[in-house]
Amino acid sequence: MNIFETTFYNNSMFEWMVAIGVAIGVYLVVHAVKLFVVRRLGALTKKTASQVDDVFVEVIKRTNSLAILVISLFIGSLFLTLPPNVSHIIKIIVTLAFFLQVALWGNGLIDSLISRLHKSRRERDPASVSAFSAVSFFARVLLWSVIVFLILDNFGIDITALIAGLGVGGIAIALAIQNILGDIFCSVAILIDKPFEVGDFIIVGDLMGTVEKIGIKTTRVRSLSGEQLVFSNADLVGSRIRNYKRMNERRVAFSFGVTYQTTAEKLEAIPPAVKEIISSVENTRFDRAHFHNYGDSSLDFECVYYVLDRDYNLYMDIQQKINLALFRHFEKEGIEFAYPTQTLYISK
Repeated sequence: MNIFETTFYNNSMFEWMVAIGVAIGVYLVVHAVKLFVVRRLGALTKKTASQVDDVFVEVIKRTNSLAILVISLFIGSLFLTLPPNVSHIIKIIVTLAFFLQVALWGNGLIDSLISRLHKSRRERDPASVSAFSAVSFFARVLLWSVIVFLILDNFGIDITALIAGLGVGGIAIALAIQNILGDIFCSVAILIDKPFEVGDFIIVGDLMGTVEKIGIKTTRVRSLSGEQLVFSNADLVGSRIRNYKRMNERRVAFSFGVTYQTTAEKLEAIPPAVKEIISSVENTRFDRAHFHNYGDSSLDFECVYYVLDRDYNLYMDIQQKINLALFRHFEKEGIEFAYPTQTLYISK
């Protein structure tokens, strides 16, 4: 009797050998393709500027050898005549393997994209670490939820009622932790919209300081007096924030008064003198100087100029130079600064 004609589970030995050979061949071919993509294309992608091919290689690396084996055995089993119950079990195993492999690919895609985004912003935006972690977490939850629903649907389970139940349960959970969820989504909004970053000097209401950390729920700010201020992200998103680090130039308005005994000629010469003093200081742009008001005990002047830098210490140094130069000029010209005084006239 020919050994190839021997039957085993309703299939001849020849059919079994063909099935096993096809399974081994498919496994070896798919595994070889994976190695080729990972090694050869991986080496080539390092020489290109595009990030798309790098992401593709990273995703292919997540191809699981067990999943390749299961799918290879399934393709080999197509050359056999199997009982319906065995075919059903094989279908379940292959479905699980396929969707789990898709989940691994999706997980690899999320890891690769988040890693590259974080790496590109790590130097200029360290606060993005926590925000990217939140985005990665929600993306994984969504991915695995979809995979589970697809697996259940392929097994013939009606997922409509399950989705409805999860929807009602999700609403209840969301209502219970709405403040926490609000802060988490606000941290993502801060990451995307970037009203401020770590290192920015901000003012929120009557509180001010330098941003130290942007977390998932809170943002920490170091105040000028040294203590740490902790803001809820939801409060920050709903507040009016003044970000001084993004100020290209600083507008400065100051005023002073001279005595009523100052002559008209000297009053007329004050605005040009102020213009000359301000223009002589570096990093400034003169705007205007006017005699604008008759005060109770002074003739008031208002001056405006711009400091061409956002640094506060530089602004104070410039203002100090201007004040000293004005004092010397008035001392030289015999002009007196006014201060609150009262004159009493006594009649006999």
